[in-house]
Amino acid sequence: MVLIFSGSLGFMTMTTLIFIFLGRRISLRERILVKEALNQESMAGIIPLVKAVVRMALFFILIGTALLGIRFIPEYGPSKGVFISFFHAISAFGNAGFDLFGNYDSLTRFPADYLVNGTIVTLFIFGGLGFTVILELGRFIRHRTRFSLHGKLALIITFVLLVSGTIIILLLEHNNPETMGRLPGGAKLFTAFFTSATARTAGFSVLDTGALCYSSLLILMGLMFIGASPTSTGGGVKTTTFGVVTFTLISMIRGRHEPVIFQRRFPTYHIMKAISIISASMALVFITTFVLTLFEGQNFSDMFFEAISAFGTVGLSTGITPGLSTPSKIALIITMFCGRIGPVTLLVALAQKKPRDAAIQYPEENLMIG
Repeated sequence: MVLIFSGSLGFMTMTTLIFIFLGRRISLRERILVKEALNQESMAGIIPLVKAVVRMALFFILIGTALLGIRFIPEYGPSKGVFISFFHAISAFGNAGFDLFGNYDSLTRFPADYLVNGTIVTLFIFGGLGFTVILELGRFIRHRTRFSLHGKLALIITFVLLVSGTIIILLLEHNNPETMGRLPGGAKLFTAFFTSATARTAGFSVLDTGALCYSSLLILMGLMFIGASPTSTGGGVKTTTFGVVTFTLISMIRGRHEPVIFQRRFPTYHIMKAISIISASMALVFITTFVLTLFEGQNFSDMFFEAISAFGTVGLSTGITPGLSTPSKIALIITMFCGRIGPVTLLVALAQKKPRDAAIQYPEENLMIG
């Protein structure tokens, strides 16, 4: 639980918080790292921002604990009920997906429990939005301030993915007797929404993932690969990365030289970074899947699903995880680690940087593409 909470806040946020408690001075280098971690344009107000992030996380966790306690305290008793509620609130907001119910059931015991599952899905959706977007939402509600381009893009893509994923999964699974075929209409819609939302790195499940049809699994794999938003508690390539590449493609099809959205254009560096992240992530998933195929005799789609779930730090599985060999588990551990940090960030950190002369510009030459 402590590790989930620390991971959800981020390494630099936790480090800064510890320094604040100890009364230690925070250096310029550490402020720069926090600025980058929280996707801020300047270092002004970094310390108040860190405090606001921690207060925000605790607010959501405590509200979630209180709501879950309405169900779990009568069932498990005061002390155990409060602990279970607190654990699942942290796990949900941190997009971890760990539960204490056992037998790999997750939340499938009560798919139509709107109090428990509604609380958990709300927590991991907000956790996946990103701290900066939540702060922008708060400022908009209180002072009607304008959203940044990042905030607009993260909110719109999150909304589109949630709605489209819900509709597609509902259409594909509504008659499947092993998933939601026996549920009433309202419960079908809710479980489809929950399944669509949880694929974006949350890891909780109200349906048996292994019983989903191949088309649904493919949709979940796409959602897991995209993941949550930057500065959030989730993984994946991130919604804004997906948005930058998508709008770049749309602009190219329309014959524009640069992508434009909301009367704003993306810097070329952002386009290159987004394409690099997606390319490196696809390569990581490919390598992980290849390793699994070497050591396992499972269905290929199950192994591919496992690799993408590990990269997105989702935790969903079709049921093959416990039976995997040690080399496969090691490969998944490495993939989860790289997926949480970011494959491009990891490569840049490991690469030996050489000094560059910004004044040097090499001649340009055309290249055949496509």
